[in-house]
Amino acid sequence: MVVGDRAIRRLNREYLGRDKPTNVISFPMQEGEFAELNPETLGDVVISAATCAREAEEGGISFQSRLTFLLLHGILHLTGYDHERSGEAEARRMEEKEGELFAQLEKEGMV
Repeated sequence: MVVGDRAIRRLNREYLGRDKPTNVISFPMQEGEFAELNPETLGDVVISAATCAREAEEGGISFQSRLTFLLLHGILHLTGYDHERSGEAEARRMEEKEGELFAQLEKEGMV
C-alpha cells in the first residue's frame, strides 16, 4: 500500500512506538498467534510516497527506482531479513540481498 506521511506516521507511532514518518513499514502475517489463519500470506508493505519522493530527490534517482527499492526492502523484512535488531552481520546480509535483487531488476529492465 502506498500512503502519505501522515498515515505512515500514525502506523509507525501505533505499531512501532516511533512518532515520525518513515519510508516503509512491513507487517508480517506469518508471525504471532494468528499466523496459521492464512499461511500463504507474507504480510503487508506500506510505503510513504512523500518520503519516497524526498529520498529519491535527495539521492538523485527516479521516484520509481526508490519505490522499487523500498518495496524490495519491505518484502525482505516479510521473509525474515532484519537490519535493526539482529546485529551488523544480519544488516549486511540484508543489504547484500537488496543489492542483488535490485541489480537483477535493473538488468531485466524492470527499474
